[in-house]
Amino acid sequence: MPLPRAVPVTLTAAERTTLKIRARGAKTAHRDRLRAQIVLAAARGRDNARIAADLRITADTARKWRGRFAGRGLAGLADLPRSGRPRRISELTRAAVVALACQLPAATGVPLSRWTGPELLAEVTRAGTAQQLSASSVLRILAEHPVKPWQYQSWIFPRDPGFEAKASVILDLYQGYYQGQRLAPGDRILSVDAKPSIQARGRCRPTIAAARGTPVRVEHEYVRHGALALLAALDVHTGKVFATTPPATGITPFMDLIGQVMNRPEYKQAPRVFVIVDNGSDHRGQPAITRLRDAHPNAIMVHTPVHASWLNQVEIVFSVIQKKVLTPGDFPGLGTLSHTLLAFVHRYNRTARPFKWKFTAEDLTALLRHISQREQAATTQQVSLPQAA
Repeated sequence: MPLPRAVPVTLTAAERTTLKIRARGAKTAHRDRLRAQIVLAAARGRDNARIAADLRITADTARKWRGRFAGRGLAGLADLPRSGRPRRISELTRAAVVALACQLPAATGVPLSRWTGPELLAEVTRAGTAQQLSASSVLRILAEHPVKPWQYQSWIFPRDPGFEAKASVILDLYQGYYQGQRLAPGDRILSVDAKPSIQARGRCRPTIAAARGTPVRVEHEYVRHGALALLAALDVHTGKVFATTPPATGITPFMDLIGQVMNRPEYKQAPRVFVIVDNGSDHRGQPAITRLRDAHPNAIMVHTPVHASWLNQVEIVFSVIQKKVLTPGDFPGLGTLSHTLLAFVHRYNRTARPFKWKFTAEDLTALLRHISQREQAATTQQVSLPQAA
């Protein structure tokens, strides 16, 4: 009996590109790569026997996926829906597992900080709602929603009564406005903060450079050689950083750094210099505002809300320094640490660019509204959820 003729396959440019990506993708599933190879070979005019021999599959497999693509295109290369084995775990049991996972363990009288799969299984079993369950079954049930009660995130709710108003002033400055008016051409914005108590850690053994197949090797144990602080002022418009490394933070080191910057002509002659700071003890409250104004009449101090240092762009610079200079770190003394920090700032300034800050006051309003709605929903959920037996 003669074999049926192979179905002709014609590809559009888009289909050919998609199939080539599937056939060559390092992370493509094997079945998808194989099906793409079958269709590409068929489009080159090869018959099913030749495709089967080249790909080491049966002719029936080549004929199947060739025909499916010819009939339905790329959609035909997906698996058809299958009913699968009937579920043995009832919907009531599934609902009980999810309901328990959505409660804090303390609310059910269980002395745990967070749920795990085995602990959830033990609790639903004790309550008599589990039927033929295992810990892996519990995890599969939660994966369908998905609910992961063993994970947690730490967060701080805005507690400053004037959070939105204070934050909006800073966000408007980043957008070029102050009190509803556009900034003058000569106005400057400085983002100032301190990274205190940076330890000079000298490794007990020399650090070994990377080699083929071996990363940099750093001795775990170290000797402390004291600590210093890094004070930095970032010009928001230019991206330049000014820094000092005093032994500790305080009013005097802070004013010294500000003086170092304000004595430069571009800041001394500026109509206004906005100095954004957090609520640290060396520049907190009205006394700090008065102290700065008396020393530099054109300087205006702007405080971030409490627990909102993320609004201060200089924190981004500190994160760069932490990753590129301080981690893992091997400093035999404070002199070396200070020299390295200031040398990095000098190197950074050679290619400094302003950060592309996109978060606006409107975004903040929307975020605070979302947080409020989420809090209300969480409170309502805790009240409405049934308590475990």
